[in-house]
Amino acid sequence: MPRIIDKIRAVQYERSAATSDADVASDASNEAKNAMIQPGWHYSFEFFPPKTEAGLDNLLTRIDRMSRRLNPLFVSITWGANGSTLSRTLAIASHAQRFACVDVLLHLSCTGLTREQIVQILNMAKSSGVRNILALRGDPPPPKRAWKEGDVSGGECDRAIDLVKLIRSLHGDYFGIGVAGHPEGHPSSPKCDDGTTSLEMQHLKDKIDAGADFIITQFFYDVDIFLDYVKRCRKIGITCPVIPGIMPIQSFGSLLKMTSFCNISVPSSVVERLERVRHDDEAVKEIGCEIAAEMCRRILAERSSSALEYDCSVHGFHF
Repeated sequence: MPRIIDKIRAVQYERSAATSDADVASDASNEAKNAMIQPGWHYSFEFFPPKTEAGLDNLLTRIDRMSRRLNPLFVSITWGANGSTLSRTLAIASHAQRFACVDVLLHLSCTGLTREQIVQILNMAKSSGVRNILALRGDPPPPKRAWKEGDVSGGECDRAIDLVKLIRSLHGDYFGIGVAGHPEGHPSSPKCDDGTTSLEMQHLKDKIDAGADFIITQFFYDVDIFLDYVKRCRKIGITCPVIPGIMPIQSFGSLLKMTSFCNISVPSSVVERLERVRHDDEAVKEIGCEIAAEMCRRILAERSSSALEYDCSVHGFHF
């Protein structure tokens, strides 16, 4: 049961040691698309606890099947608002770790939790064999719909950095810890006088310095924004892995809703491809998968700029 960060480092070593004549798919079209992609990259999946018992059974079966057939580096199990899915989140995490034999990244939000509750949850995760935590502030407590600048969680850990520090103080290096990154800036983060998010970048670095091992970003659709984000991370001294969050588009309506709520920009080229079939969800899904694949290929093919003194390459994706 290794930590995710240790597995990521192994993949990075594999990639750095790979030769340029690595095998590629024999299909001519795939060969052209993958010509710039080095071997040695990883992918992982995120799952949401369902509300019904039937949904839970279906999800556990799906995790088992996907883990066997696709061999992801890990799966992550989300945490409902204000701990609303606590029992189901832990049950799914335990099943995946013990029976599906796939490493689990357990989301843990500190909103509204006491120190004693966090201690208990971490001990339960440890007893289930889970060795990886995604430390989050979480969703705002009701009746709030969104965080405002300066808001804290309302629990004994005000922010994600406090949760990172608590995990390290209680368990040392037992847990691998991930934190969230926002390529376009978190809506509630304070902006500098010039309108940039450099203060947020410093807060992110503080979380890494406090003991976090890697970053998983919020979803995005503009690859240029993500690549610039990685460069900004490296420039400020963040050297840990940055894993892009990829959300394939499921419907035109959900795209508009989610991107508006999260302040995510969508390139006009993406909108134009989808508008033609906006009322056909199956066609939207197909194009959405094509767009996600194109994003991944471009990110994997990105090379460190010779003009920079830091490595901006990315080695994996979280779907």
